[in-house]
Amino acid sequence: QVQLVESGGGSVQPGGSLRLSCAASGFTLRYYAIGWFRQAPGKEREGVSCINSGDDATYYADSVKGRFTISRDSGKNTVYLQMNSLKPEDTAVYYCATAQYCSGSYYQGGARKGDFGLWGQGTQVTVSS
Repeated sequence: QVQLVESGGGSVQPGGSLRLSCAASGFTLRYYAIGWFRQAPGKEREGVSCINSGDDATYYADSVKGRFTISRDSGKNTVYLQMNSLKPEDTAVYYCATAQYCSGSYYQGGARKGDFGLWGQGTQVTVSS
């Protein structure tokens, strides 16, 4: 079955860290760009970060630059999003999704929602004291 499964979400205090995982099954992840998106209650889904296919170039939204790191482990068929120095405004459901390529630096997080096809079910991240 072709699918993406996110994990690693949870509740953390401001300043804390979480590592999200996006595991693929039924296909080889390294041939695809992987985008991370998030959606807070009442808000649009927004691009957070993207890692490109081929050269593994990375993109980040301005709001997470310097705090989040996206990486790929082809051996585990998994992409990670390391999130440090978390803030309450990072609270959202986080989704990963596949595309042939990242959307480019014009788009927030290098990821335009419409360019991405296969989506995971999402994982909740809550940052609160």
